[in-house]
Amino acid sequence: MRAARVSALDGPAAVTVDEVDEPTPQPGDVLIDVHEAGVSFPDVLLTRGLYQMKPDLPFVLGAECAGVVREAPEGSRFEPGDRVAAFPILGAFAETVAVPEAMVFPLPDSVSFTTGAALLMNYLTVHFALVRRARLERGETVLVHGAAGGIGTAAVQLARGMGAQVIAVVSSEEKRAVAERAGAHHVILTEGFLAAAKDLTGGRGADVVVDPVGGDRFTDSLRSLAPEGRLLVIGFTAGAIPEVKVNRLLLNNISVVGVAWGAMWLGEPGYLRAQWDAITPLLENGAIDPPIGGTHPLAEAAVALAEIDERRAVGKLTLRVR
Repeated sequence: MRAARVSALDGPAAVTVDEVDEPTPQPGDVLIDVHEAGVSFPDVLLTRGLYQMKPDLPFVLGAECAGVVREAPEGSRFEPGDRVAAFPILGAFAETVAVPEAMVFPLPDSVSFTTGAALLMNYLTVHFALVRRARLERGETVLVHGAAGGIGTAAVQLARGMGAQVIAVVSSEEKRAVAERAGAHHVILTEGFLAAAKDLTGGRGADVVVDPVGGDRFTDSLRSLAPEGRLLVIGFTAGAIPEVKVNRLLLNNISVVGVAWGAMWLGEPGYLRAQWDAITPLLENGAIDPPIGGTHPLAEAAVALAEIDERRAVGKLTLRVR
């Protein structure tokens, strides 16, 4: 089968598409013929050996995909021919992947493989962030940084679907249009976002800030919080990891909250299926509809990774395998 592999930790340009052996399912695995795979920022980090998971070389990239079940273990809830989304962690950038059943999810007939491949990493991360870590309540205000990216658009849609008011922060007019299509109530530019957010909230600030960016905007993000506000630390796509002067947390009883989705489901594998079941109604009623920034053939996996690496990606990128 064809698969996109990392053979040297030299970044996206070193990713090659090769002929490799099909995976052998382990007990409890579901064998899936992949139609579409999602591309995410951790994939980029893996190409340089900078992610917390460090697989032995060579390895097949790809944490999320959608496709059709070829084989399922005896007693499985799945059977051959079922349409599914899956979270293999590694191996999705391939024509076939073997995935533990706890990480395979039924894909509604109304949902395309492209949409299915764009859901898992971003939407389940954000669901965990908003529900378990922020304890978001209906009617609260959520400010989303990087709101035209994969995590950002997921945060916009899920927060709105949960009844929040959403302020999206973007870096350009082109990205403004993406955030608006994702459903943000207000869209503001990165430059001057603190003053704009305060103005939109009558000086009160946001109850929750979703930050997958980090970098030098972090202090102003703290300043943009309302009393008892929560800043969700999801990632550092800007590269720099900010430091917190903790006296700032005392001023308005605000919190900086870490979001380590992987640490959650690793200790509680059934949590993934509970999350999927929670977001499926939003998926079926259209509240969740991942903006697709581009779809590349599998042969262009390195191109898609470079778009994310260079922060040119707008919306979610996917790879078409079949």
